[in-house]
Amino acid sequence: MPQQIFIITAAIFGMLAIIIGAFGAHALKKILSEDQLKSFETGVKYQMYHAIVLLVLGFNFQFSTSAMYWCFTLGIILFSFSIYGLVISDAKRKKLRFLGPVTPLGGLLFVIGWLLILLQAL
Repeated sequence: MPQQIFIITAAIFGMLAIIIGAFGAHALKKILSEDQLKSFETGVKYQMYHAIVLLVLGFNFQFSTSAMYWCFTLGIILFSFSIYGLVISDAKRKKLRFLGPVTPLGGLLFVIGWLLILLQAL
């Protein structure tokens, strides 16, 4: 997997975290409850944290593996984007319940990604 893929993916997820976070803070603030807004913000934070991890891995490419890339990339998609879907659909009173079990799968991929970093360091 080329080094640029890590950096491009990180840049896209980082950019989207800013856009989605601003959307939540401004456009959705009026329709979301306080708990929903906190959940939405959690999705944005975890997206940005792991975009930064991908960026660091991209700049330390000799250390990185494709398994790390896929754990963090799919983790962001499953974790953060399922939270966005759950929160927005709940606010519209049409909760997409099938997304509920998706969120912990994304979290598990984050954990595995961090474990892979630990194992690579050891």
